[in-house]
Amino acid sequence: MSIKQLFEKYKDTIPYLFFGVCTTLVNIASYWICAHTFALKVMPSTIIAWIIAVLFAYITNRKWVFHSAAKSVRDIVKELLSFFACRLATGGIDWLCMFIFVTRLGWNDILIKIVANVLVIILNYLASKFLIFYKK
Repeated sequence: MSIKQLFEKYKDTIPYLFFGVCTTLVNIASYWICAHTFALKVMPSTIIAWIIAVLFAYITNRKWVFHSAAKSVRDIVKELLSFFACRLATGGIDWLCMFIFVTRLGWNDILIKIVANVLVIILNYLASKFLIFYKK
């Protein structure tokens, strides 16, 4: 199989992984700034970081990963709401991991943030590919 064929086969996956890593870095950096620079508690820092990361992810996924065809305001709003709803579900996994392993058990916050984000990236890709940006 040639490089061109591999790229064509994984044309959504390759940019998703790239922007997934970027989104994870945005999430972790935003969390770190909130928690370590502004001294916010774990959960407010986690929620603020999630909001910033989801906005970044929507813009990159819409434009460069799934090449959304939504043009009307109605279609874009529907797409955005679906995106946020799915991200809210997976955000709950991130928040639960941070609450249990950091707030309750006192584990390293950055390590748990990274591990939780790996799981979230996988689930978000599946939701984006098959539910939100699904091409009929």
